[in-house]
Amino acid sequence: MRVVIADDDAVVVESLQIVLDAQLDIEVAGCGTDGADAVRLAADAAPDIVLLDIQMPGMDGLAAAEKILASPEPPRVVFLTTFSDDEYIVRALALGAAGYLIKQDVAGVAPALRAVMAGRSVLEGEVLERAVALGAGAPVAEKPDLTTVFPQLTDREREVVALIADGLYNREVAAAAYMGEGTVRNHISSILAKLGLRNRTQIAVAYWRTLR
Repeated sequence: MRVVIADDDAVVVESLQIVLDAQLDIEVAGCGTDGADAVRLAADAAPDIVLLDIQMPGMDGLAAAEKILASPEPPRVVFLTTFSDDEYIVRALALGAAGYLIKQDVAGVAPALRAVMAGRSVLEGEVLERAVALGAGAPVAEKPDLTTVFPQLTDREREVVALIADGLYNREVAAAAYMGEGTVRNHISSILAKLGLRNRTQIAVAYWRTLR
């Protein structure tokens, strides 16, 4: 996979470049220091993933992601940042980011990028907990009636939505719902199309919002 890095911290950029370039399946296609660099590199370097900081001088990461993801065939966008503020998480998920990682262990970035390339959305523990809280509000005793909430979905699609919201990967969804992984992928594609969503994370967030 080809990865573009944009971060205004030179030490972070250097560390990421060293770690990612050492992976046989990852090539760092370019590095920048702000959002404008990220937008330019996303267009010129044909990356599979753009790894973005959020707070950068000039154009920040969120503004850059919005421009990048608006292109006809955009790369995936993953945020790597020290900021886990609610506002940033909500905006990142709404934009369709494929991942939101907190800068703690640079060595953990490569596996996260591989997961994104495999079609999974990657949220670290703290971010996932905050996303659930943002979507769900106070804890509830009963799960929602998805027939009412998502009437456009079939019963099997609603079952897949609930399992994704529980954090299951495709293989786990397939096992839990007694269906093949290919069928799960087909259901997910149908769910995304019917709900106007971009990825698995947004499916989970749509479900959590029903719990308010």
